[in-house]
Amino acid sequence: MKSIILLLLIIVFAFLACETKDNKANIEKWKAEIKAAEKQFNDKAKESGVAEAFSAFAAEEAVLLRGNKIVAGKEAIAARFESTAPNDYQLTWSPDFIDVSASGDMAYTYGKYIYATTDSLGNVSEIEGIFHTVWKRQADGNWKFVWD
Repeated sequence: MKSIILLLLIIVFAFLACETKDNKANIEKWKAEIKAAEKQFNDKAKESGVAEAFSAFAAEEAVLLRGNKIVAGKEAIAARFESTAPNDYQLTWSPDFIDVSASGDMAYTYGKYIYATTDSLGNVSEIEGIFHTVWKRQADGNWKFVWD
């Protein structure tokens, strides 16, 4: 009986050791996917405006926290930005940190952002801050944000 338990423990530990090595490779791959998604999101904001970028990268169940108010759902997020012209302001960001769940279906990032506006005289005003985004892998394999 003791030898069977010992054998089972050895098998379990061997399995866990193999899974850990493979999982580390997967996590690095998934982190690279998130980094690419953040870049595409930021690039879309530069090229097409913040409103279009947020609509394109929001999951259906996405939530924004803006001014102590929750904006819940992709449609509500699009409506929130509806009155904003594409060139009213610029928003740029880049993650300083990325982490992904062991299962590869959730991730989060944080880093610095710059919010820049230009007044009627051409003066640029910038506000710097910290962003935090939660990402969820969609059924099609793409990453969309669920919290920003």
